[in-house]
Order: sequence, then structure tokens, then C-alpha cells
Amino acid sequence: MTGDGAYDVVVLGMGPGGEGVAGRLAEAGLGVAAVEAGLIGGECAYWGCVPSKMMVRAADLLAEARRVPGVAGSVRVTPAWTPVIDRITGEGTDDWSDADRAEHFESAGVEVVRGRGRITGPREVTVDGRRLRARRGIVVATGTTPAVPPIDGLEGTPYWTNRDAVVARRVPESLIVLGGGAVGCELAQVFARFGARVTIVEGAGRLLPREEPEAGALLARVFAGERVETHTGVAVERVRHDGDGFALTLGDGRILRAAHLLVATGRSVDLAAIGAGNAGLDEKARFVEVDDRMRAGDGVWAVGDVTGRGAYTHVAVYQGRIAARDILGEGGPAADYRAVPRVTFTDPEVGAVGMTEREAREAGIEVRVGFAALGDSARGWIHGPGHEGLVKLVEDARRGVLVGATSSGPAGGEVLGALVVAVQNEIPTARLRHMMYAYPTFHRAVEDALETLDHRQADINT
Repeated sequence: MTGDGAYDVVVLGMGPGGEGVAGRLAEAGLGVAAVEAGLIGGECAYWGCVPSKMMVRAADLLAEARRVPGVAGSVRVTPAWTPVIDRITGEGTDDWSDADRAEHFESAGVEVVRGRGRITGPREVTVDGRRLRARRGIVVATGTTPAVPPIDGLEGTPYWTNRDAVVARRVPESLIVLGGGAVGCELAQVFARFGARVTIVEGAGRLLPREEPEAGALLARVFAGERVETHTGVAVERVRHDGDGFALTLGDGRILRAAHLLVATGRSVDLAAIGAGNAGLDEKARFVEVDDRMRAGDGVWAVGDVTGRGAYTHVAVYQGRIAARDILGEGGPAADYRAVPRVTFTDPEVGAVGMTEREAREAGIEVRVGFAALGDSARGWIHGPGHEGLVKLVEDARRGVLVGATSSGPAGGEVLGALVVAVQNEIPTARLRHMMYAYPTFHRAVEDALETLDHRQADINT
């Protein structure tokens, strides 16, 4: 089709959320146009989740090999970056081609429209002068872009974002990572394990400021052992770049130098750029406000990072299913964000769900906390080197249920699964205490943490 077109639904953005909506609606027989300026699959498939975790996997293998002495013999470790980037390029991203994905959607009846789409009126999207009209409405799934702080001298320098880090053909001799959140910590550890001299600068008082302070402190200790330098609670005032690399001046006057600078200070949304105001949305808002059916307005739905409900692929996919059901009139459960899981894929992994202790207290909840150090557990002792980790439980003492939990360790993200079920379904902690936990597993530390709760006796049958 070359001219103006009418469809049932126009999906603006084809990351994981947009993909899910477009595929489900087309499967149900609706006419769908999917607009994408970049690659179908979005950040997750080509620059985020998939390639970065390939990097993490490679770095973890190096770390495990270095733990052999004293446990299983001896080994000599020689890091090589070429196999990592070759695997990302070949297996991971098909050399950053989405031809197969496009063919899949087109064969399913979705018309893929290449170009930067902009909402130009109610139920209307324009792509390079071509108008796409939607009888039922528009689904906004445009995601986010890296947020770059307005630091003196930063603009115009050849700093990296996560995209540059993922496609790097060589490991830098030295690297400053601006931002100690999940992305910054993951990539800092990867490059350090491949030989870079890495420094992290985080403006908040600790690493992983979104998570429990114990998790950030644990990661800081691990990083210190891997010679990753961390500076927390300090701002960057100026950035300079010359032939020798970057120089960052901190708020306390110290100057840090490195060959490369990675900016990992979060993500942002530009609603004006997609013409959100033409659909009746607030273009100045940080995110698109949606209800529990993903409705943002008359004939407008939004899913994924653009809704501000967590920049996670699993949230986008979850919201996409809800939006598709609503468009199709199928009903079903509304959105419930009580138990949104999140995992930082460092070593140790840091998994978390629901509220932190601080968030729960600020919400007026009477809190009890349970804690267990993974190294004190049987499995932690057996595991030996690399057993750093913890389990922290946040209980609503009045109701006797968990409202949040953190699981950190060699399998922190996997152990988290049981805690997600507990938080989502409000399983009484009394019941959790009387379950059997397989011995000797990492998840048995959940039982240890439950035992530290200041428990009132409760009837487990209630």
C-alpha cells in the first residue's frame, strides 16, 4: 500500500510491547499497521536485554574460571573480547537486522510501516507524509531513549550510551561509568572483568539506589574486590574531552580521568516528538498516564516504558496483553503492579519485587523485616567463592503478608520467582514458614530470612 490507509489499529513503536499488541490483534483478524523507525524488537532485542546479558554471561564465565584455585585445581584465564562481540553480532542480533521479525509480522497480516511516526490527529498517525487512520485507535509503544544529564561540557563529546557499549569492538583501557543503577553496574562489571580499569560515579548515596541499601552495599564490596572504583553521593560538575580521553570534575574537586565515558543515568520520554498532544495527551508529562486497561484517552492506549511503570520487557509484554484484550473487548484481569519483579544481572545478581523497606514505611505500613546472608546458608558454604548474597523480606505486620523482597546471589533472579508468587498472591508468612524448602538450595535462605521475622503466632490454616 502506498497511499493513505485505514486500519483498525495503528501501533506506534514495535518494541516488545508493540510486538505483542500487533501480533495479537492481527491474529484476531483486525487490520493492523505497525510503525517503527528503528528495528522491530526495539532496545531489548538489539541493545538491551539480549546482547547485554550475552556480555554478562561471558564476564561471569571469566569470574568463575578465576575461582577455580583452591576449589578445583588451577586454570589460566586469558580474556578475549572478539568472541563476545561476534556472538552478539551473529547469534544475538543477526548483525542488527530485523528482516526475519518483519517477515514474521507481515506473514501474520500486520503491515509494517518504516519511518518515524507522529500522531497528527485523533486516531491518525503520519509517517513521512503518509496518513494512517485507525478506526478503533492508536497504541503508543514508543519506549524511551537514554537520558543525558545537562553537565557542563558533556554535550558534543564522544561519550557512550548503552548502545555504544554493546557494539564496542574493543575493551577500553579505562572507563568511567556515570550512573550506578542496573545498567551502569552491569556494564561496569563486564568491562572490568575483561581488563578495563573502571570507575563508577553515582550521585545518590549508594549503588542501585532504587533497591534496598543492603544490596547496594553488597555490590560495592564485591566491586572493590574486583578493583572497580566507586564514588557515590557526589555529582559531576564538568566534563572535558581531549586527545587523551575524558576528565570529569566532581563536586568535591576531585578529577577522574579515563579513555572512555559511559553515560548510564536513566531513560527519558519525549511525548512532544510523537505528537501526543494531538491525541489529547499531555506532552509535558514525564510519561503517558494510563488506567488499569492501558487506556490513555479516547481511542488511545499505551504500553511499555512510555507508561512509566518500569522499564522492563516483562512489564511491556504484560501491558500489551491487557491492551489487546481491551481493544478486542475480551475483558480479563486488570493491571496489577504490586509484584513487579526486577533483576540487576551483576554477579551477584540482585533480584527484587514489590516495595523496599523504606517504601513500605513511607506508605504507612507497619513493617517487619527478615534477613539472611547467603554465605551463612548451607548452599552458600558449599558454593564457596562467589557465594556473596542475601535475602531480605519486607512484611506488612498487620496483615502478615510480604509486600516486598530482595534476593541477591549467584541465582538471585531465579530465587526471586518464589518471592514474586508470595507477594503477588499475598500468601501469609505463617504459611511460608511452614513450607518445605529443598536442601541444600540457594532458595532455602528464604526460610532462614522468614525465621528472623519478629513473628506473632498465627494459625497457618487461616
